[in-house]
Amino acid sequence: MTPDQAEIAITMVIALFAFLGAGVWIALSLVGVGWIGLAFFSSVPIEKSLATSMWQTTASWTLAALPLFIWMGEILFRARLSEILFRGIAPWVNWLPGRLMHVNVLGCGIFAAICGSSAATVATIGRMSLPELQRNGYDRTLSVGSLAGSGTLGLLIPPSIIMIVYGVAADVSIVRLFLAGVLPGVMLIVLFMGYLAFMAIVRPEVSPRDAARTSLREKLVRSGGLLPVVALILAVIGSIYLGIATATEAAAGGVIGALVLAAWTRSLTRKMFFESLLSATTLSCMIFFILAGAAFLTTSLAYTGLPRALAGWIGAMELNPYALIAALCVLYVVLGCFIEGISMIVLTATVVLPLVSAVGFDLVWFGIFIIIVVEMAQITPPLGFNLFVIQGLTGLNIFAVARAALPFFVLLLTGALLLTIFPEIATWLPSTMD
Repeated sequence: MTPDQAEIAITMVIALFAFLGAGVWIALSLVGVGWIGLAFFSSVPIEKSLATSMWQTTASWTLAALPLFIWMGEILFRARLSEILFRGIAPWVNWLPGRLMHVNVLGCGIFAAICGSSAATVATIGRMSLPELQRNGYDRTLSVGSLAGSGTLGLLIPPSIIMIVYGVAADVSIVRLFLAGVLPGVMLIVLFMGYLAFMAIVRPEVSPRDAARTSLREKLVRSGGLLPVVALILAVIGSIYLGIATATEAAAGGVIGALVLAAWTRSLTRKMFFESLLSATTLSCMIFFILAGAAFLTTSLAYTGLPRALAGWIGAMELNPYALIAALCVLYVVLGCFIEGISMIVLTATVVLPLVSAVGFDLVWFGIFIIIVVEMAQITPPLGFNLFVIQGLTGLNIFAVARAALPFFVLLLTGALLLTIFPEIATWLPSTMD
């Protein structure tokens, strides 16, 4: 990297943090930094670059799935599913060490498969599970920590909003990303449940010793409400995997299924319908705006030559591929303390993705890896979104919630390490499509 290129990089980084520190919207901050790059360090017409880059990014058929999956999640978020999940799962986990705390993990895993939002997953499951766990005498710290950690599954288990954003940024198949997230999601569920069982064995006081006995018939009756939920999951993911529908078509079907499910739970009203639609529209517009701003910044960086220079500089250092992955893991965890996940991915994609490709990592695998790292950021103060949601549910201090979530941060780090050592966890299922 030449001194001139180093000066450009420093100027643009300072400008970005100045914009963000001043409270400017992330999308506008990205546009502002891109404008500075083109205005001061190139002779390219700004207006044409701005219009072209933004249009090419947002006028994408792939992105059509995004608002549909968001709307599907918003409908289900308001459909009283937490009660159905708790009643259906609780009888089957009472024999496990830790008992009802496993409802947090399995409930979040199931809801993540029909929602795609981490915050919505935490809020939906937490509203039902935390009062029940507290009423039955379960350890509050472990209950809160398990909810914070398990809520991150909303990012990883498909359909995932952040997967769609990464797929657009990295130009990889959304379907392959969805399939790649399945086994890592199961892996994290096993890690979380294993930790809860271990803690219940080591510290028996964290959960009640006596469990109510439930007959097989009663278990089946109470689980009956889960059948429509499971059917919706299988319909959405199965149609994609079997090639019956594209991600966008499956999302549209998911919206219809969510409306039917909401009507079945008698929570579908005119008010609920329009609230879910407005919320989905607001969130979708925010994400599209961020993607458009990131596209313009990407164009600006390309004209300044910074990504190529930075890639050459890092390549000259001859870093071990795994050293690069470790460095990126630290980078994203630090960024996650200040920036939310979607913004992190679109902000760093221009520089990071060419480096990852250059050292031979599969971009689908890297997408799953980076989503797990973003999950870690979701429970990292000061801007861990899951922490704020749980604080609102419990009234606990944000740092008390963060301490409760710390063991699950370590488990997520363990999951990222296992994924690095055994990349087939993410790549095997997508390879079956070939």
